[in-house]
Amino acid sequence: MDLISKFTKEITLVNLAFKQFLQAKLRENNIDLTFEMMQILYCLWNKDGINQQEIANITAKDKASVTYVLDNLVKRDLVYRQEGVDRRNKIIYLTPGGKAMKKKVQPWIRALNHTAKQNVAVEQLEDLIGVMTRIRKNLNVT
Repeated sequence: MDLISKFTKEITLVNLAFKQFLQAKLRENNIDLTFEMMQILYCLWNKDGINQQEIANITAKDKASVTYVLDNLVKRDLVYRQEGVDRRNKIIYLTPGGKAMKKKVQPWIRALNHTAKQNVAVEQLEDLIGVMTRIRKNLNVT
């Protein structure tokens, strides 16, 4: 296996490990959310009141996938849609339940980040981010 193939496989496995870690915490605490729902909530915890396209850009998901996940978050009363200036462009806001969920899961996110960066120097992470950015730019993906 060539080096880029090994690198790509490792990226996939790391992403899966992040997902499994968080899903295990959600299951342990009987919280009916998926990793994808958590990504969108996390996005809104950092910037509430943005449109679906912004969420798609931040989470690196296509707009159709975001719509599906948002539908499920609306059903769980964690977010709501409100018409923007352009009626076709809905703005997404957290409900009180969505804001409260942050307090429940934030310790797990901190634990996930703490666990993930053990035995990894800040410089190594910075170098890795730089390498990944260069590879993404080589592939002409913004």
